[in-house]
Formats: sequence, C-alpha cells, structure tokens
Amino acid sequence: SFGSQALVKDIVSGIFFIAEDAFRIGEYISTGSQQGTVEQIAIRSVRLRHHNGPIHTVPFGQISSVSNYSRDWGTIKFQLKFERESDPELIRKTAKKVGIAMLDDPEFGADLLVPLKMQGIQDITETSIVVRFKFTSLPGNPSIIKREALKRLISACKAAGLEFASNAVTVKSRGEMHDDAAAATMLQPLAPVASSA
Repeated sequence: SFGSQALVKDIVSGIFFIAEDAFRIGEYISTGSQQGTVEQIAIRSVRLRHHNGPIHTVPFGQISSVSNYSRDWGTIKFQLKFERESDPELIRKTAKKVGIAMLDDPEFGADLLVPLKMQGIQDITETSIVVRFKFTSLPGNPSIIKREALKRLISACKAAGLEFASNAVTVKSRGEMHDDAAAATMLQPLAPVASSA
C-alpha cells in the first residue's frame, strides 16, 4: 500500500513537471538535493548526469522545486580585492574596456548579452576594497566566459597599474631605536638601590 502511494505520487508529480515544462532533455537543473544535465525523463523519475560524471536518478515525488540553469539568460557576478589606495574610477574604466573587447571577440561576443562591467564597491576592509563585477550571457557556457573575463581583467588591471590586495599583514610601530649605544644602555640591568638605615 505504501509503495503504491509513493508510485502514484511520483507519476502524478512527473506529469505536472512535464506539463509545466520545468525541464527538458539536455538542460542543466538542480532539484535541491541533486543537480546535473537531464539525460532521461522516465515515468516516475528523472536521470541527471552530474558535471563530475555520476548519474543521479531522482523520483519526481521527491522533487519539491527545480532550478533550471539552461533557459534564456544568466547573470554571473564575482568579486576582486584591490589595494585600498586603488582608484575606483580607473577600475571601472578598465573593466569597461575588457567588456567591450570581449563583445568584439568572435569566440565570446555572440554569447554575451550584457558585457562585463564593474557593478560597484561591495565592501571596504582594513586592507582592501572589494569590487563586484558582473556580466549577462546566454546559458550554456557562463563558467567559460567567467574564466576568460577574469584572465583578461587581471591582465588589464596590472597594465593599468592597479594592485590587487595582499593577505599580508603590515605592522607599524610608533618609533624604532636605531642607536646601538642607547639600545645597549636600555638593556643594562638596573643598579640596586641602597637602603637607608
């Protein structure tokens, strides 16, 4: 009886997912617990091929929601940390140049809907300013476009004299003693104080 109820739930849920065109063969989706490219849609389950290779068979009745990464477009956002003295306007102009160059590139331009650009300063820390960048592209190869954008952006920023933030911690003291004689005096033990009877 319990098995029959689960079977009916899987079949009915599958009918609604298919009727609502939630996913199709070849699309990359996430069901919350599993994700991958849809390889097969069966009567009671969907088979997903994870990008690392494993196949996941997910019963329709166990799917509460579906995220489809293969429809229409996608916006990719990422952050880079620059030295606090960096000029935000120079960063913006540098990112804009990289975005325009990628639009003109025959390999990447056709997939870009909105070119790479600086979105703004996300945060300011003790050692850096955190800048967010974004672009919008057709689904399919956003990670490839992101890697290319990062490679070009890093190269362009270095050429523009923009320094990326370091994790090194700099400790500054108020003053340093460079006089060896004075240092030696400071290291001498104090003379005992004579007690008065």
